[in-house]
Amino acid sequence: MAGEGVRVFAHSNALLVSHVRNLLEAAGIPAQLRNMTLGGGAGELPLGECEPEVWVMPHNRERAETLIRQALAGEGEAPAWRCPGCGESLEGVFEACWNCGAPRP
Repeated sequence: MAGEGVRVFAHSNALLVSHVRNLLEAAGIPAQLRNMTLGGGAGELPLGECEPEVWVMPHNRERAETLIRQALAGEGEAPAWRCPGCGESLEGVFEACWNCGAPRP
C-alpha cells in the first residue's frame, strides 16, 4: 500500500489511531498504520508529519471515512435491550444477559 494509499485518519493518540485501523479491518477494509513511532520527533519535525495515521486504498476512502465518522460520533452501536428471561436492562454490547444467561432476542 506504500505510495498508493490515502490518509483517512490522523491523531496524536496512537491508541485511538490503532482502534480506527481495527475498526476498518473488521469492516473488511485493509488499512495500514503509519508514523506510529515518530512522536519523539515532534519539535524537530513538523507536527503534522509526526502524528500516527491510518491509510487505505483510494477506492476504500469514502467508506472508511464514513465508518470513522460514525464511530467517533458513537453511531452504529447496538441499542440497549431488556432480557426476555429476567427483565434485566442491558447495554447493546452484550449478546447474552449477564444476570441469567438468556441470549439476546
